[in-house]
Amino acid sequence: MAVETAAYSEQTEIQRDITEMVRQFVDEQIIPNAERYDHEDSFPEPIVEQMKELGLFGVTIPEEYGGMGLDLTTYAMIVEEISRGWISISGVVNTHFIGSYLLMKFGTDEQKDHFLPKMATGEVRAAFSLSEPEVGSDVQGIKSTAKKGEDGRWELNGQKMWVTNGLGSGVVFVLMKTDPKAEPAYKGMTCFITEKEPWAEENSGDFKGLVIPPKIKKMGYKGVESTELVYDGYRCPPERVLGGEEAGVGQGFVQMMDALEVGRVNVAARGVGIAQRALELALRYSQERKTFGKPIAQHQAIQFKLADMATKIEAARLLTRKAARMKDAGERSDLEAGMAKLLASETGKECVEESFRIHGGYGYSKEYEIERLYRDAPLLLIGEGTSEIQRMVIGKKLLQRHKI
Repeated sequence: MAVETAAYSEQTEIQRDITEMVRQFVDEQIIPNAERYDHEDSFPEPIVEQMKELGLFGVTIPEEYGGMGLDLTTYAMIVEEISRGWISISGVVNTHFIGSYLLMKFGTDEQKDHFLPKMATGEVRAAFSLSEPEVGSDVQGIKSTAKKGEDGRWELNGQKMWVTNGLGSGVVFVLMKTDPKAEPAYKGMTCFITEKEPWAEENSGDFKGLVIPPKIKKMGYKGVESTELVYDGYRCPPERVLGGEEAGVGQGFVQMMDALEVGRVNVAARGVGIAQRALELALRYSQERKTFGKPIAQHQAIQFKLADMATKIEAARLLTRKAARMKDAGERSDLEAGMAKLLASETGKECVEESFRIHGGYGYSKEYEIERLYRDAPLLLIGEGTSEIQRMVIGKKLLQRHKI
């Protein structure tokens, strides 16, 4: 069971009920099966199907579209619990959540009516795409283009990279350059809602012109696919410009950056979750393993590690929830979301490594869960903006808020 590191949790009754439900699901269905799916690098279809039944794909989608209508703070608590089991499972809902956020905030009524009910049930899963083979943190440097044809439809061309759920999704929110001459460059970008055939490596019919190469082989974060997307003459109707053609063209960069704000809260919650699991494993192992005639938990060196881990986790959790609550309150939380993502992702990595050290030689064995965590944790230092980018964002925002 999860280790409660603080009695002070500030959870509402609804939040307590839903996190307890998810925690039970994680303990019974995810943790016992994660090793097998990780070893096979296979998609955990049965687990995803159960997540659909629990309504986890529609947590933040309004009730009028079939979702739960819950806030970002509650969603962050759910993500923490899921990531405690296996961050790959949280990856299945992460990009889906960002897609639904983009629709809810910027989509037209027709776009919401068309996609959100199917997304709430998980019938259609979403992905979103910014990165390219030569473009990561510098989003304004994207090279993929969209040009409007004589028939009114947009032709999309270019190669995208590191798309989580890139193969299994039914819709991808993708950023394209629609005005290469725009100054500044970000004003010439547009977000398109590109529909596709789930699990089809080469799309046909209405979705012709989108090819998904074999999934990228990774150190960790297995089970959920990370892919390239190759748009080659893909035709996108004008009503699939996010927000509509009149309001949406040229707004893609601003829309995506807004979504990354909530995305960073999501990644922060994943960092807290994996750190929490690392602490649980360390607490258990250190009380079972004996050296010099007593459990290693009684050695001061180990107790210091446990103390630092628990303290950092609690700090990261509180900062993550603060960023989420600010966003829920309608306040700008770019600074706080950056801080949360930075602290929680680094805490995740540090706690996993400390737990790994506590396990000693056994931590290097695939028979122990910490080995998987050790391969998964580094992803959080990179995804949704590297730690270095977070520090740049934090420094810039601090200076803006405290300009003299």
